[in-house]
Amino acid sequence: MIGLEVNDAVILEQHRVLEAALSTNPKTQKALQKLIQRALKDIRPEMVTAARNAMASDPRGAANGIRLTVYRKILGGNINILNRRSKAGSASNYEPPRKLQPGQRGGNRVPRGERTNTVMHYGPIDRQWILRFINSGTKDRTAGTRGGRLSGNRGAIAPRNFFRGAGERALTKAADNLAHMIDTELEAMLNKKSTA
Repeated sequence: MIGLEVNDAVILEQHRVLEAALSTNPKTQKALQKLIQRALKDIRPEMVTAARNAMASDPRGAANGIRLTVYRKILGGNINILNRRSKAGSASNYEPPRKLQPGQRGGNRVPRGERTNTVMHYGPIDRQWILRFINSGTKDRTAGTRGGRLSGNRGAIAPRNFFRGAGERALTKAADNLAHMIDTELEAMLNKKSTA
């Protein structure tokens, strides 16, 4: 017969370590939120690349408008192309290149409106709305609908649907990385307590 001897002190210590590792513990919760943030930061470059690949050009850096959020009240987070609550970044000084030569007739002689000027100078991380246009597409866009003197059809943007596919792949990878990081942290906690 094979006998097993259980050391009660070791079991009680392991139980205490696991209790301390529960997500209801405020220290553990903060550590988990940091791990979630790190996992999301690791996949953000993939999402930015997917956004850049969905556009013919991105001179104002709209792809950098992809943002990540780590929840405070519950454990979790997301990566999205939603607007921030307030303007976050610096203004862009980009001006689209003019195709007319000096003195050549043609082009737009109507000065830009205030709203157009504001939108033209949004910085890269405040341009999530462009990513939503590219992802979901638009109906025909008409100029002059804000009371301007221009009128004309600017065409429609066909949906590219880049965000869902790229997001699902990236979040699956983030979840795997997060599980690995949590396992590593828990193992480190157990080893630290057992050697103490």
